[in-house]
Amino acid sequence: MGSQQSLSSDHAKDGVYRILSLDGGGAKGFYTLGVLKEIEGMLGYPLHKRFDLIFGTSTGSIIAALLALGNDVDTIYELYKEHVPTVTSAISSKAKSDALSKLANKVFADKTFKDVKTGIGIVATRWMEETPLIFKNDPNRAHGRTGTFDPGFGCKIADAVEASCSAYPFFEKKVITTSGGDKIELIDGGYCANNPSLYAIADAVGPMNIKRENIRVINVGVGIYPEPKPRGFKMWFAKKLLSVQLLQKTLEINTQSMDQLRRVLFKDVPTIRISDAYVEPEMATDLFEHDMTKLRYYVANAPKARRMSSDMV
Repeated sequence: MGSQQSLSSDHAKDGVYRILSLDGGGAKGFYTLGVLKEIEGMLGYPLHKRFDLIFGTSTGSIIAALLALGNDVDTIYELYKEHVPTVTSAISSKAKSDALSKLANKVFADKTFKDVKTGIGIVATRWMEETPLIFKNDPNRAHGRTGTFDPGFGCKIADAVEASCSAYPFFEKKVITTSGGDKIELIDGGYCANNPSLYAIADAVGPMNIKRENIRVINVGVGIYPEPKPRGFKMWFAKKLLSVQLLQKTLEINTQSMDQLRRVLFKDVPTIRISDAYVEPEMATDLFEHDMTKLRYYVANAPKARRMSSDMV
């Protein structure tokens, strides 16, 4: 898709290239949905009709893919309520991966990157090469090799989303097979770009040659919360909690590093980042939260659209 071809015909084109970037964060993606509901409500129509490019990592990849396929936020919220707690509450890495695979295949079925209605990028990480792999739908964002470009490397959206969400070792690695027959072992995209904004902007100013002054970016995080405390004296639980906290710390460091680089390299690209911090002890959570009372609260208490400059959307 060209720089102004992703918007639906019922929306006037204004020369602005809009990017929506969605962080990873497991179950905390419910917060992301709360923010997006406010943005969609302000616009009055589905987000794929307004954003030229939607990038997502991990839980953000699920939301990004569903938005790009034309779903509204309420529909995505209902899917999250039905499926995500099942994934996050699973005990073993195999059980988590099996639940994630079931979610991806039920929600996306046989949809491919040729079915999306706007530009999309889904971030995963190559396990062996220790480099990013980004599933895209548009050869104009291929950074070379446009002649052999195949949307999503020929994979289904379900496979790409599974890969982006496979936070090893809590999930098993995901092996994809490209249209060229290559088998690639992938893990969670959060290990290379938990905040994918930098990659999205690079696509716009690089191969797409969009002028920086014509780009607008909204980057939605998953919120910042107090860490849960160990319950009782069970050593196995304390060790598991510590390992989850280490994963979250790793992803948050990555998120902040990517955002700092974005501010240095693209400080002239208007960008709003939304990711509120909560300090109340009862808000303590992690990316494997499955208490729906808490998850509903995160949706209901996401920041209001009025906090964003209207010229961004």
